[in-house]
Amino acid sequence: MNTRYLKIFSVLVIIAAIFVVRLSYLQLFTDRYALNAANTSIKIEYVIPQRGVIFDRNGKIMVGNQPAYEISFTQALMKPDFDTLGFCNLMKITKQDFINRIKIIKKEKYYSKLTPMTFIKDLSREDIARAQEIIFKYPAFSIVQRPQRQYEVSTSGNLLGYTSEVNEREIKKDSLYYLPGDLIGKAGIEKSYEKELRGIKGMKYIQKDIKLRNVGPYKNGTLDKDVVTGKDITLTIDYDLQRMAEEMMVNKHGAIVAIDPNNGEVLVAATGPDIDPNLFTGPNKSKNLYALSKDTIYENKPTFDRSLQAGYPPGSTFKLLTALSAMQMGVMDENTVFPCGGGFNYRGLRIKGHGGAEPLIPSIQVSSNCFFSYAYLAIINKYPGNPSKGVNEWKAIMSSFGVGEFLNNDFAVGAKGRIPSGEFYEKRMKSILKASGSKKDHKNWDPLATGAVFNGMGQGDVMVTPLQLANYVAAIANKGWYYTPHIVKAIDGKPNPDPRFKKKHQTLVDPKHFGPVLKGMEAVVLQGTARGLKSNDFTQLAKTGTAQVPQGKDNSIFVLIAPADKPKIVVVAVMEHAGFGATWAGPASTVIAEKYITGDLKRENLYKKMITSSFMPEYKRQWVADLKRKGLYIEPKPDSVLLKKKQDSLNYIKLQKEKLKKKIEAETSKTSKK
Repeated sequence: MNTRYLKIFSVLVIIAAIFVVRLSYLQLFTDRYALNAANTSIKIEYVIPQRGVIFDRNGKIMVGNQPAYEISFTQALMKPDFDTLGFCNLMKITKQDFINRIKIIKKEKYYSKLTPMTFIKDLSREDIARAQEIIFKYPAFSIVQRPQRQYEVSTSGNLLGYTSEVNEREIKKDSLYYLPGDLIGKAGIEKSYEKELRGIKGMKYIQKDIKLRNVGPYKNGTLDKDVVTGKDITLTIDYDLQRMAEEMMVNKHGAIVAIDPNNGEVLVAATGPDIDPNLFTGPNKSKNLYALSKDTIYENKPTFDRSLQAGYPPGSTFKLLTALSAMQMGVMDENTVFPCGGGFNYRGLRIKGHGGAEPLIPSIQVSSNCFFSYAYLAIINKYPGNPSKGVNEWKAIMSSFGVGEFLNNDFAVGAKGRIPSGEFYEKRMKSILKASGSKKDHKNWDPLATGAVFNGMGQGDVMVTPLQLANYVAAIANKGWYYTPHIVKAIDGKPNPDPRFKKKHQTLVDPKHFGPVLKGMEAVVLQGTARGLKSNDFTQLAKTGTAQVPQGKDNSIFVLIAPADKPKIVVVAVMEHAGFGATWAGPASTVIAEKYITGDLKRENLYKKMITSSFMPEYKRQWVADLKRKGLYIEPKPDSVLLKKKQDSLNYIKLQKEKLKKKIEAETSKTSKK
């Protein structure tokens, strides 16, 4: 019995000894509990790192940093005899403004009497210089320096993005890093590469007395952590090309995208309308962002990046994929001839088109609606009685080109586009049959009734983004493979390590089928719909597109590969409601290719045509028509002030003419007297 108690006692002694040893270790050899115990006397001061610089592919600085200043407020340091009026005069604010700001701070979720909270942001150097000499009189307030972005370019706001103060959701998502008042990338490159650009905060453990005054570093700063500057980012963008593209998109809606097909690097990602990124900085930043987000007049939507987010019917540029998929599925070859006398005629449906009963290459050259409508009909009917099977096989081929799929790249935003499936048309047919009271089998759906027949010429239900459009043309240039398009070339001077951009994606189309399609694109430039854009300095392969849209004038679309023998660049352009592809999107595309390949702008007339043209009257017409349909349009009243100014100007001109007339008469009179 005694032996049993002795064993129990021994176990308890051993356990107690373990606890004592562990506690001694934590207290004597680590700072974990020392810091917690001294929490009221030791505070952490964070040093905010400079964000990484953003360069273009040629080393041009696009985004840098500049110091920004703010005043922070700590309630615990507020003295009873605080001179409110003196502080208000120093900061040039009213007493009521001071009271309101303090109230707002105290209502914030993360407010604490011991935590410095932002009182005033975006102070100028002059404000700080004035405050620095006197701020010590107000210990509850201190000057805080935070790095602020400085944009060295005046275009590409959507591409670059901006930083702004973290919100509650962002703090919760990464609470180990972000604190209230911190800045975070909210859009564009700033958002997608936030972790690389933000750096690592420095930490200083400061001892404070009972009045929260600094008394020196804790443990002589041995626990402090150095601040680490954010990593510099080198984009794949060629800013000279990007700027040209943005200039050509002024007063236009749409996008221009260029890709190096050899590696998937995005050379241009321009959208219209564009944003000057300098609007993202300074004291009016919040107002500017709000105004941009609310700018919907004429459907401008400047914060909507059309190069990445807008889904467009690709029009005749999609005929290239129709041909490739039809050949891969075995329903046609390059020598197939469809009955195209007078256009496409199918069960009462008539689609006008160029060309006659010709094989593939001349049909691409003249952009025959008839040929590619029949080709797509052959895809649908590959499996008699089961159209969904044929469409799903086609959809799988489209997916292998990245169409109708998220491209899984490093852009902050993007859209999936749309490639309809067999199930999509089964549901549509079911609704049609239900509305008509028919009991037919909806699985054997009708290509005409469902509108599927229009997909072959890039109309119907097919939607692609400009980036997807450029990507599938890059795959055609490579005869069946592509790299995922991406925007960052290097991080801190080292090649982008992301494995997504090193994998070569193979399409489901056999390389042998690309030859006749590329020959057709060559014929488009030499003697087809784009012959007016032929250059003597470099060779091009192209396809024009004029996509019908319900709102009004057709969209102008163009895709280009250059040079023809060893492609270095793929350019696509989409101009909303502009008209023919070769008239507007074509010149924009070939100018970009010319500048990139030759290093010079030789056909300046094309460039001038683009930068001086405007499609705003068409957008305004559509906008007004839409408002009238909704009963929301209000006829603008004449501006009495403008009318008065105009009348004053006319009166002034009239007066000057009368004075000049009298002067001439006087001079004539003097001459006649002499």
